Amino acid sequence: MTTTASDITYRLEQKRNVQADFPGPKSVALTERRKSVVAAGVASSIPVYVADADGGIIHDVDGNSFIDLGSGIAVTSVGASDPAVVGAVKEAVEHFTHTCFMVTPYEGYVAVAEQLNRLTPGDHEKRTVLFNSGAEAVENAVKVARLATGRDAVVAFDHAYHGRTNLTMALTAKAMPYKTNFGPFAPEVYRMPMSYPYREENPAITGAEAAKRAITMIEKQIGGDQVAAIIIEPIQGEGGFIVPAEGFLPALAAWAKDKGIVFIADEVQSGFCRTGEWFAVNHEGVVPDIITMAKGIAGGMPLSAITGRADLLDAVHPGGLGGTYGGNPVACAAALASIGSMEEYDLNGRARHIEELALGRLRDLQAELAAAGTAVIGDVRGRGAMLAIELVQAGSKEPNPELTKAVAAACLKEGVIILTCGTYGNVIRLLPPLVITDELLADGLEVLAAAIKANA
Repeated sequence: MTTTASDITYRLEQKRNVQADFPGPKSVALTERRKSVVAAGVASSIPVYVADADGGIIHDVDGNSFIDLGSGIAVTSVGASDPAVVGAVKEAVEHFTHTCFMVTPYEGYVAVAEQLNRLTPGDHEKRTVLFNSGAEAVENAVKVARLATGRDAVVAFDHAYHGRTNLTMALTAKAMPYKTNFGPFAPEVYRMPMSYPYREENPAITGAEAAKRAITMIEKQIGGDQVAAIIIEPIQGEGGFIVPAEGFLPALAAWAKDKGIVFIADEVQSGFCRTGEWFAVNHEGVVPDIITMAKGIAGGMPLSAITGRADLLDAVHPGGLGGTYGGNPVACAAALASIGSMEEYDLNGRARHIEELALGRLRDLQAELAAAGTAVIGDVRGRGAMLAIELVQAGSKEPNPELTKAVAAACLKEGVIILTCGTYGNVIRLLPPLVITDELLADGLEVLAAAIKANA
């Protein structure tokens, strides 16, 4: 019998409570300590320091409790201290913390590969390699594609985010804060127009037509027979939670297959039940050649992976893939437990339920503001528990990053953590833990609605 999220017992009371002196003295003192030891280039959007977290609640060092609508950027989908993950990590640590799979291998790595081969789209023969971060997974997916095809060119898209390493910065579309002054970047990366329904010049353009637009540019600027890989986030993350028009992804994938191009789905943020499916490409039945994963894979432990066609990954010579910490045994134990909790709690179903609750409330808010003459919500979009509000200047599509910052600050003051994103800095993204209670989610959404109304 499947356990549901409503059956979960939490260690911490699932309720927000922020004291008047927020941020408290302990967080203020830690910020002062931080200034003299942590590089200024590492930024934190929330000025409090965490002491405990469970379910949909985060406690800070001063005793404040916040509703978590960020999940550490889609990482703690099963909660930040899921009992199964905690137990698996404890057991693994008692045996060994590391041996390096490339030296003395262990079963956990193999077991994670088996699970990823099972869960990822397609019934073809697959192979998996484990790494540490999403950027590392992306880099290795491109390596595999280039070796397997003997080609160099890689196609990415407007509004894309793929990481902070040299190659992934080249793939990423946003300059600040990710790319500015960090070049030169890796060559043979080409950028094509994304399907962004809300901001299309022609609102009637279909997904297939938007794909044809990109394909025509690829053929003209590069040549399809020169392209090693197309890499795309099925729902773009940092770029603004952009859901492409229906038909865009299938058309690109079909063209790539016809041209012998490796189609890479970057599911680092959208994978593992986040959108109501194991992977976001499942919504349109797309089967990637390679899929990159991280974030939600291991309940907060550092782990990433690529899974793809066996012929592609097996084409790489022995020693060509790997890394000292890749597939760390403790992280593997966490991943197996996290996947187990996702299945036990039916977190795909839970994500769809969150979508039903949240999208309705947000669209009601959009209509209410428009009726009042303050139409600052330009778009409400997303799938599952990967949802977004795009804020604009009232009565236009002009981005409104100032309002976005003000809303995030107002929510935090009331005890709700939300994240912002978007090429224009004007998107509020909602990524609640999939185990959040209905009551806590509703409370968080009401705080968000009040913040938008008060600042519009």
